[in-house]
Amino acid sequence: MRDATNHRSVPALRPLRSGHAALLHDVLSGLSRRPKRIPCKYLYDRRGSALFEMITRQPEYYLTRAESAILSRHAEEIAGAAGEGCTIVELGAGDSEKSLLLVAALRRPRAYFALDIDEAALARGAERLRRHRPELPLEGLHVDFTRVAELPPEVPRDRRLGYLAGSTIGNYEPAEACDLLRGLRRLLHEDGMLVAGVDLVKPLHLLLPAYDDAVGVTAAFNLNLLERLNRELEADFDVAQFYHRARFDATKSRIEMHAVSRRAQTVTIAEVPFTFAAGEYIHTENCHKYRLGEFNLLARAGGWEPTASWVDETQAYAVVFLRAARA
Repeated sequence: MRDATNHRSVPALRPLRSGHAALLHDVLSGLSRRPKRIPCKYLYDRRGSALFEMITRQPEYYLTRAESAILSRHAEEIAGAAGEGCTIVELGAGDSEKSLLLVAALRRPRAYFALDIDEAALARGAERLRRHRPELPLEGLHVDFTRVAELPPEVPRDRRLGYLAGSTIGNYEPAEACDLLRGLRRLLHEDGMLVAGVDLVKPLHLLLPAYDDAVGVTAAFNLNLLERLNRELEADFDVAQFYHRARFDATKSRIEMHAVSRRAQTVTIAEVPFTFAAGEYIHTENCHKYRLGEFNLLARAGGWEPTASWVDETQAYAVVFLRAARA
């Protein structure tokens, strides 16, 4: 380990406001659409993040285990591809549990910056990383990374290594994912690199249970969104009158999560009424599944060149190493 005295001290957490106004705008706009929808990022308040951590420990949820297995087995190869002296920028970091495997393997990293909309998770991640890499300058940025055009000036501009874990890219429509990748290409600059987790196409008997576990943690996670709107926007959802549904859309190769109304009812948010028919749903999340070649094409369209990939033993999940393509 390097001597920590050789490095400028970086604060552990920089809190930024997530934006009550943005939440209200997105919810009112989304519930006015047909079908109704709310962006999946709002699933992750403090309770939602805690529930998601519980999901990752359920036996049906293969994604976290598969990605961790890939990192455990191939972290040195990923570190070799990244080279020495990179600055880690984790995008949607959560509590940074998986990134420990990557950070531990990297060669003389300059600093670590975590971006996430959950401030509590950022604090937990900062504490975990500080215990394992006390010499590494680190900072948590409480921000929606999809809306960040530039990082703070203390983030070195050269040799930025982005880490997009947990198949986050799968939450976006392909066109949106391409736009996101272009944005990350700008954010990470001309010599930027990106490590991305990608969930792969697989049989339904493996896929569906991961989003509808037997003990109901995913259901609680999904319906917590309605409870959050009650807490933060003074909505009047009767959460018991909605249920969780996960379905696979084969034409779009994606899991869709819905909060489905059990009966005809009206919900009011900020004095705006929204009517629900029995069986009408709020579309809360997409989880697209790719073949590796399909994802590589998407990455190239987004300004990246895939240079290496690793797949777990069950062929369920991949980690892909990308380099910024020349303009």
